[in-house]
Amino acid sequence: MRVLAIDTTGPACSIALADFGESESVRGCIVELMQRGHAEALVPMLDRLFVEAGVAAKSVERIAVTVGPGSFTGLRVGVSAARALALALDVPAVGVSVFEAIRESLGDQAPPFAVALDARRDEIYLQDFPAAGQAAKPVVVSLQDAAGMIPPDCHIVGTAAALLGKDRGLEVFPLDPVAVARAGSRLDPALSPPRPLYLRKPDAKPQAHARIARV
Repeated sequence: MRVLAIDTTGPACSIALADFGESESVRGCIVELMQRGHAEALVPMLDRLFVEAGVAAKSVERIAVTVGPGSFTGLRVGVSAARALALALDVPAVGVSVFEAIRESLGDQAPPFAVALDARRDEIYLQDFPAAGQAAKPVVVSLQDAAGMIPPDCHIVGTAAALLGKDRGLEVFPLDPVAVARAGSRLDPALSPPRPLYLRKPDAKPQAHARIARV
């Protein structure tokens, strides 16, 4: 299966093209660091990826895209692009959480570990991957609460590791788009749609008693 991966959730615009079957073959990978401008950068990067890989876009059999948590604008860029490409190529698109992408990038690193991402405002996005059983549901919690939720023997990776006083020294950002592709090759598109993952409620709330003035 040939998978095109897209990540625009953080301070980089990253794409990869890889084949999965009896073995894994990476056809190409491009990572460009940027704080903004993902929408303008993505299409030229995709053109370059296919040219350098020597394959046509129509050879793609699945699209994997990171769905968050992350930059609101950034993840919308990636998700929208993945949906449009999937429609144009008539292939399935699958959503990969940043947590799952990081887990995949760790390779054979055995759990237990937790992925902790800086959500700002003294909060973190957290998902625990135990040694046995299914991963916990991702949540957004305060730094204080997070410290009490993570077992002492649990390793921590991610941008909030240092905030919790535990830094494993593993480089997980920018995300490895090949890891996104690998995770996407294993997920069921029907169960993991390319839909933004929002763990925090919107800042703007409608005013319950607001009225529209008549003119």
